[in-house]
Amino acid sequence: MIDFLIIGGGIAGVSAAARLSQLGSVTLLEGEDALAYHASGRSAAMFEQNYGKPSTVMLNKASQAFHEKADVLSPRGLMLIGTAATADAFDADQKDMQLDPISLQDARDMLPILDTGLVDRAAYHASAWDIDTDKLIQTFARSARANGATIHTKTCVDGIRRINTGWVVSAGDTEFKVRNLVNAAGGWVDPIAEMAGIAPLGFTPLRRSMARIPAPGAHNVSIWPMLFGPGENWYAKPDAGALIVSPAEEDPTTPHDAYADDIVLAEGLARYEAHVTEPVTRLLSSWAGLRTFSPDRTLVLGPDPRDPSFIWCAGQGGYGMQSAPGASQLLADLVSGARSELPEDTIAALSPQRFA
Repeated sequence: MIDFLIIGGGIAGVSAAARLSQLGSVTLLEGEDALAYHASGRSAAMFEQNYGKPSTVMLNKASQAFHEKADVLSPRGLMLIGTAATADAFDADQKDMQLDPISLQDARDMLPILDTGLVDRAAYHASAWDIDTDKLIQTFARSARANGATIHTKTCVDGIRRINTGWVVSAGDTEFKVRNLVNAAGGWVDPIAEMAGIAPLGFTPLRRSMARIPAPGAHNVSIWPMLFGPGENWYAKPDAGALIVSPAEEDPTTPHDAYADDIVLAEGLARYEAHVTEPVTRLLSSWAGLRTFSPDRTLVLGPDPRDPSFIWCAGQGGYGMQSAPGASQLLADLVSGARSELPEDTIAALSPQRFA
C-alpha cells in the first residue's frame, strides 16, 4: 500500500512529493501530458518576500534559502509607478511591499519608456528575483524520484473511495491503494474533495490573462525591473527579450484549460500603455492561467480535521512558485509531527481547521 498518493503535478504537488518521499512511499498522479501544465507552467513567477498575505510572506521567507541553493533565482528588481489619481493605492502598495521612493529620473533611467508627463511617483527595491520555474519543478521532481517516488502523467483520477486502511483511487483501469491522499489539484481541489466524500472548502479559480509583446522601441528589456501599476491592476515583466503584460484580472471561473479574454487583455494593455511612451503594436502570443484561492485567500496546508488521512495542499493562488519550498516543508512537518520552524499563528492561519 502506498503511503502518500498526491493528486496534481503542479508546483504544489511536485514539491509535496519531494518532501513526503522522505517520510514514506509516494505516487503522484497528473492528468496532463507533463508536469506544471496549468497554473504552474503559465506563471510570471517572481520571488518577492513581501508579496502576499502575512502567512504567505512567512512561507516566502522560509523558502528563500531553498531557492538560493537550487540556483533558480536571477536579479530582476521591482518598480511601482503611479499618478496623482492613484496616490492612495500607490501609498498602500509601497507600504505593503516595503518599497523605497525613487526620483522620476532614476525611474526613467531604469525604464526609458516611462511617460513622466503622466507618472509622477515611483518606488523600487532590488530584492525581487525571477524564478526559473522549469528548473524549480525539475529540482523537486528529481528529489522525489531519488527518494523512490513514482510520477505518472496522463493519469486522470476518475474515482476515489474510502476503505478501512485508507483510500482506493481509480484512474482508468488502474487502482491505487493508499494510506493518505494529498489533494494538490490546483483549480480542481474542491471537485477532488467531493469525489473523496470530503466537504469542499469553497475554492475559487480565477482567470488571469497574459500577453507577450515585442521589446518596446527595440530596447534591451532584459535589464528592466518588473513593473506594477497601483492596486495591481496591471503589471509588466521582461521575458526572453520580450515583455509580458497582464491586466492582472481575477475573474471567477470553473476549473478548465484557461485561455485569454481578448477584451480584458486589451483593457489591461491600455492601462499599461497609458504609463509609457511606446504603444503596443502587436502581440507575439497570449495565454491565461488559473489562480485558485480559498475563501480567505490564504493557502490551505495540512490534514483535514474530519479525516486526517485526507491532506490539503491547496489555494496557492499567485504565490505557489515563491512559497513552495516553505509550504511543502510545513506540510511534511504537519504530517510527520515534526516541529515546524514557522510561528504557531502562521501555522494556524494556514490550517484547514479554520474552515471546520
